Parts: sequence; C-alpha cells; structure tokens
Amino acid sequence: MTSPGVVTIGETMALVTLPSSGRVTAAAPVVLGVGGAESNVAIGLARLGVPATWVSRVGDDALGALVVRELRGEGVTVLAPRDPDAPTGMMLKEHRNGRPTRVRYYRGGSAASLLGPADVDRAAVAGAAVLHLTGITPALGDGPRAAVRHAVDLARSEGVTVTFDVNHRKTLWSDEEARPVLAELVSKADVVFAGAEEAELVLGTPGAAEEELVAGLAGLGAGTAVLKIGERGALAHRDGVRTHVPTTPAAVVDPVGAGDAFVAGFLAELVAGRPLETCLRTGNACGGLVVGVPGDWEGLPTRAELTEAGHAPDGGDVRR
Repeated sequence: MTSPGVVTIGETMALVTLPSSGRVTAAAPVVLGVGGAESNVAIGLARLGVPATWVSRVGDDALGALVVRELRGEGVTVLAPRDPDAPTGMMLKEHRNGRPTRVRYYRGGSAASLLGPADVDRAAVAGAAVLHLTGITPALGDGPRAAVRHAVDLARSEGVTVTFDVNHRKTLWSDEEARPVLAELVSKADVVFAGAEEAELVLGTPGAAEEELVAGLAGLGAGTAVLKIGERGALAHRDGVRTHVPTTPAAVVDPVGAGDAFVAGFLAELVAGRPLETCLRTGNACGGLVVGVPGDWEGLPTRAELTEAGHAPDGGDVRR
C-alpha cells in the first residue's frame, strides 16, 4: 500500500528557454520544457521517494500533453483535465549576459486560470499527509482562489497538514490585492515559507529584522514559519524557538527553482517525521544542487544524489 504523500495544486506551463545570452529578437534556438512552482515541488518530492500528486487543468493541446507527459514521466500522479476551450499557459526564460534571468509569462485565459473548487479531488486531499499550496494559484483569478480556499478547508477538516509558500508574483496582482489573501492563507497553514520581502508584505513591516519577520509569520497562526534567506540558508521559528541552518556555498548556473527545491527537500523530511533541523538541512541541500544545473527542476536530486554530494541530513551546523 502506498504511504500518504503530498498533494499540490497550481499551474504548470510550457517553458521556452533561450540559451545563455540569447535574445528573442535574434531568433536564437530555444529549449522547450515545462515549469511551475507546485509541479517543481512535486517532481522534487517524487525524486526523493515521496508520493506526489499534482492537481490542475491544462489545455487540450500539444503543450498540455507535454506537461502531463513530463510530470508523469517523473513519477508524479497527475489529476488535470484537458480543457478544449482554453490553452495551456507558456513562459519564456531569457539568460541575459550575466544579468538576472528574466521570465515572461503568457498565461492570461489559460486552462489553469479556470481552475475551481470542483477540480480539487477530495479523495486525493483527504488521503494525503500534506497539502502544499503557493501564493501563485490564488493570484490567477477568482476561481483558482476559491479552489485554494476549498482545498485548505478540506485538508483542515481531514487533519491533513497544510503548507504554504507565499511565492508572491507582482506581475499577477498588486501588493494591496495580494496582502489580505496571503495573510489569510498564512494564518491557515501549519508550515509557511517566505522570503524576507514576502514576509514584509504579509506582515506590513518593511525593513523589519529577519528574526522579527519569521516570528511574525508564526504569530499569524502557522505552527512553523521558515524564512528562506538565500546563500545564508534558512531561519525557522517554532514554539518560540528560532533555528538557523546555514547552507554550503553553491556554484549558480540557473537560480530559478531554488526556492521550490528547498520546499521539496523540507517536505520530504517532514512527511518522514524527521526533526525541523533535518527538514531545513535537506531543503538547503536540494536548493544548492538545483541551481547548479540549467532548468527550473532538472537538477532536483534523488536521495542517492544527495548522499553522493556529501549531504548528511542529521549532521552539520545549527544555530539557535
């Protein structure tokens, strides 16, 4: 019998990547793949041996077929009807001569933007150990927002752990529109992940110290709050105790997907019932490995690859 795993809900798009220093105007060759925060986490979990289910909608088109094929190929269970009347979304990623990677989204009117409560599989959520959500899905529109709220209510009624990555996308909605929705979801989560700027937005405390931010997120209701602090690792707050686990410096080839990799590593240990320090350490290790490979999720490690890289989940530096 398969052990309970993680259910994620959100949009996955076709990903068109230009090579290093490529420009759209130069008609450069491109690489076609897929990407989406929630499915990146699902792939990361599957590679670490955790059953993962992705819930969404895709268009009844070649790009939708690509999304489904890629995720199933990675061992993710896909619950995503194909919509004959709406397309699969797409994003374009450009690497620009040493400058920050630029990502453009073409998702208006996509099949996933029509996601609603009826698309949330009750049995899948009720049978999961964890329901993982991000702030991207409620930003897609009223329907996806209702789907997220419905999923949270269902999970809480069934005793399923709810985890939430704030993952604020300014291109999808304004700070003013996002703040109350994100704060609501933080308050209903058992574990919340955020960057410093996202925590400042949710709490309305620009310029606050990291220790104040992570404590503030936990104070909204989450039992555990995790502040992702990039090259310095992660800072967590649980039961009034702060825990900082630093990370090992990594060579960065493509920074996109590091946060999702961290969440995947953290959740894999959470589902296994391991201590908070282990969750943070494995999250850091996954984030450090994924940035060393081009692509949003291609560098996500297996357990064996973590061991080969020298990752010791129960050893290393912990600061309180």
